[in-house]
Order: sequence, then C-alpha cells, then structure tokens
Amino acid sequence: MSVCLFLKVLNPNVTHDSSVMAGKNRFSVADRFEYLQDAKEQILANLANFAYDPSNLEALRLLQVTELFLDMLTEDNENFVEFGIGGLCNLSMERESRDQILQSGGVPLVISCLSSNRDETVLSAITTLMNLTTATSRAETTESAVVQCMLRFSLTQNPRLRNLASVFLEDCCTQQQVDKAREEMQGQSQSAVGIPLPKD
Repeated sequence: MSVCLFLKVLNPNVTHDSSVMAGKNRFSVADRFEYLQDAKEQILANLANFAYDPSNLEALRLLQVTELFLDMLTEDNENFVEFGIGGLCNLSMERESRDQILQSGGVPLVISCLSSNRDETVLSAITTLMNLTTATSRAETTESAVVQCMLRFSLTQNPRLRNLASVFLEDCCTQQQVDKAREEMQGQSQSAVGIPLPKD
C-alpha cells in the first residue's frame, strides 16, 4: 500500500481526487463512514502485525506509526484501541521503538488500557508495560495504581491474565512495592485506583 493511500484512509478529511468525488453520491454518508472505519481497522491490524517483524521497524518509524498507535488508545472504537495497543506491544520489544514510546509520554495511555473489557487489550497492555520498564521508567510503569491492578488481576479466574499479572509483579516490582500496594488496597472498592477488578 502506498503512503498516500495509507494517509487518505486514516485521515478521511484529506482532499479526494475528482474521480472519487464524482462518484461519492452513489453512497450515503453512513455507508462511506462505515467503509472508512472498516478500512482503517484493516490497516491498523496489518500495521500491528507488521510491527512484529524487526525488518519493518525502520519503515514504520518513518511513517510515524508509533504515534499513530498511541493516538488509537484514545479512540472510542474498541477495535482501534485493541489494534493500537497490539502494535505498541510488538514495537516495544525493540529498544529504539521502546524509547520512542517512552519519550512520547505513552505510559499513561498504555495504563489506561488496563481498564478495557477486552482480554486481548489488557494482556497487550500488561506486556507493553513490562517491555517499557527500564531503570528510568520503572517509577512510572510500576506506580501504585498499576501494582494494585496487577494484584487484582492475579486473583482472576482467567489463567492468561492471572499468570501474566503474576509475572509482572515478580519481574517488574519490588516486594516492598507489592506489600505497600496490598496495604493501600485494604478497604478499597474495586474502582478505588481507577482500574476495575476484571470480570471472570
């Protein structure tokens, strides 16, 4: 897919050529919107998959795909969020991309995905936070609200979520952080830290 077509689909406000505009009346506004949404979802899914292959990373950086994925985390469309965090999960395995996510202020956006009702979105968010945890970013990726969230996730009946949360607590957090988070959770409601307990 060319860069121009890529940008046109992701930004439907760009100027269309005359041949496209000439046929626009054949479809309703709702039909065109649905088509663009479907096309955008397909492109995002493909980009998330491309991000898994290291040979694609330089091209994806040139296209500023990291920023695109981060933008998707603020969308109301749950598919956009799932593909966005999935792409970031893949990108964050590589150091330069990881640093780009951190420098773009991506950690709070990733944390916000922990409240998703979709298992895949939450699993990708946890994995991304693990990948983003460095000596300098640890304070942000393992802030108290996140540790409390992982403690809650570690109690769920969902084995994938339970196991990954346990790995996060073991690999990314100190015992002192875990103990402090447990103390802070005493008497709190499920939404006390802004991240709900997962539903089994």
